[in-house]
Amino acid sequence: MAPVPAIVDRQTWLRERAALLAREKAHTREHSAIAAARRRLPMTEVDASVRMVGEHGPTRVLDMFEGRDQLLVYKHMWHLDRPFEDQCRGCTAAVWNFHDATYLHARGVTFAVWCEGPYEQFAPFRDFMGYTHPWYSRHGVHSAGLTEENGICVYLRVEDRVFQTYETDGRGCEVMMPALQMLDMTVYGRQEDWEDSPAGWPQDPIQSWFRRDGRPIPQWTRPGATPVGQ
Repeated sequence: MAPVPAIVDRQTWLRERAALLAREKAHTREHSAIAAARRRLPMTEVDASVRMVGEHGPTRVLDMFEGRDQLLVYKHMWHLDRPFEDQCRGCTAAVWNFHDATYLHARGVTFAVWCEGPYEQFAPFRDFMGYTHPWYSRHGVHSAGLTEENGICVYLRVEDRVFQTYETDGRGCEVMMPALQMLDMTVYGRQEDWEDSPAGWPQDPIQSWFRRDGRPIPQWTRPGATPVGQ
């Protein structure tokens, strides 16, 4: 049996919870302050005429905005010529956790995925996963501010010009994975070995919540997913 937290009376628990709540509120205020600073970043122009192959053929970056003013892009890694089960577990988790861009659209933001792989390779994967977001191939495309970094990038359209306003990678992409923030609320957390947890808390050094039985875990929800090798 895994260790459990100390057991205390209700009043003691309420005092401890109140102390943590003060820290949580400070964290929320700092989060808002960082977002305010992000809105004050300068921007840099990118080539709006660059084309990437999507569902409707070669598409200009300018047209990916779909008439909206902002474009938020997740840049998906791709392992060339590998089967679905061998594709990036982190990218799979991130995009799977964000199925619906309705609220982004309501604020004038289009969401799209730019994938490293050729369109003909990832299009069947997109269909298999049931994704409805537009996907475009950045395979073979080289343009500063558009294709060299992975993670999340944000662009602003000003008439026929396009500017990059923000980028993040690594744990910055966790914004797309609310399941992680929900796990952070639980007593055992994400159960990853880098976390600061009490001695004996369950931890998983191989991060099996990303991948299990030969596939990224979200793939097991899809019709036709079978054990690897069968």
